[in-house]
Amino acid sequence: MSSISGRDKSALLVIDVQNGVVPDAYKRDEIVANINTAVAKARAAGVPVIWIQHSDEWMAIGSTEWEIVPELVPAAGEAKVGKLYRNSFEATILEEELSKLGVGHLYITGAQTNNCVRFTSHGALDRGYDVTLIEDAHTTSDYQWDSGQVKASVLIDDLNASFNGMELPGRVTKISPVADLFN
Repeated sequence: MSSISGRDKSALLVIDVQNGVVPDAYKRDEIVANINTAVAKARAAGVPVIWIQHSDEWMAIGSTEWEIVPELVPAAGEAKVGKLYRNSFEATILEEELSKLGVGHLYITGAQTNNCVRFTSHGALDRGYDVTLIEDAHTTSDYQWDSGQVKASVLIDDLNASFNGMELPGRVTKISPVADLFN
């Protein structure tokens, strides 16, 4: 139902599951395992997997921190998109990759829920994509804010709740657990 004409295929985005991003993430090992399952299911269903990697002054391209966690291994030929901003569409080749593949629907996984996962999901909607947020395959870390500690579990629940059945003209969002993907 995407509002992008002629693009009826789907792709799975794996956003910023990098050594420097997830070392203290909420339920890190469980979420990374779920992402690995989502990747395997996407590949088996013929759904392209696109790997997104953030770089920053503290996470330079080619550094150990910048590398995708060792539990996740991109396959030969799967697209990799480097980025500098929270939204994976901004100043990247992501839109070109999706256009080449005829993609109008995105399955989204990754880190950090409250940053790059949220901004990319909203960026996709703004560009006309349908979005399925994989509810048990994104994570973030607790952090301190002026009012005190912000809990990762609350941020994850909040994004899942806000993406559950939200509709915009010509596009929809939903959430899905890994177990129900591509069935």
